[in-house]
Amino acid sequence: MQVTIDQHSGFCFGVIHAIETAEEYLAHHDTLYCLGDIVHNSEEVKRLTNMGLRVISFEQFKELRDTTVLIRAHGEPPETYRLARENDIALIDATCPVVLRLQQRIRDFYQNPDNAGKQILIFGKKGHAEVVGLMGQADDNVLVISSLDEIDRIDYTRPAMLYSQTTQGLEQYYHLIELIKSRYAAVGNERLFDYADTICRKVANRATQIADFAKQHDAVLFVSGEKSSNGLYLFDICRKANPDTYLVSQVEQLRDIDLTGKEKVGICGATSTPMWLMEMFKKCLQCQ
Repeated sequence: MQVTIDQHSGFCFGVIHAIETAEEYLAHHDTLYCLGDIVHNSEEVKRLTNMGLRVISFEQFKELRDTTVLIRAHGEPPETYRLARENDIALIDATCPVVLRLQQRIRDFYQNPDNAGKQILIFGKKGHAEVVGLMGQADDNVLVISSLDEIDRIDYTRPAMLYSQTTQGLEQYYHLIELIKSRYAAVGNERLFDYADTICRKVANRATQIADFAKQHDAVLFVSGEKSSNGLYLFDICRKANPDTYLVSQVEQLRDIDLTGKEKVGICGATSTPMWLMEMFKKCLQCQ
């Protein structure tokens, strides 16, 4: 059996920066609090927990005083920074630069008096950490669109500005844009709608790359945490390109996968999947 790891898979630069920042701090300190999972991968979180990382909820964060907390790549709303100042919490801000720029764009739009009364729309996953941070830039006066059937919630008599969570699929986003455009046009208000392309291209390009990779193999193991929205999106792309694709998060799951007769097996993953974990899957396959 020939086993190949997709070299385009693995952490995006935002996640790499957050993890390296945590590792650097923990090299000189016993403990570092992190507001939420540093990455949506339980195996990587477990590795960092063994080094001293302590994942906390927002409710736990509000009880902390005079300590240090890491903000992960997903970013946080302004409320988090306000509480940190009040409670003497030193923040290590590892927010992804792409997310930071998007936060600033939404904040500038919201605070511009010329945009008073305009709807702010975000194409993203409700409750996702990045989306929560984006909503906070506009005091939560945001309509989150998670699926196409939710566009009925938009008021087509009022102006609207649409943004996207940085890790959403490019094809889905532009399909959504065309649908909203058509709804505005149907009532003669097409000039009231505008949008910004805020999807991270390094993440978006993974879709094409991973589809090409999947087609080159007899079977594919897609390694990802089940909480990763990017992982579920890319897994779906991978499975469409190669129906013999399996979603896995731990090597123990290999016991339930029959790869008999598969000469070429590919291993790939999400932007939240560590390369060391994919290498572990490869090693286990080669030992079978």
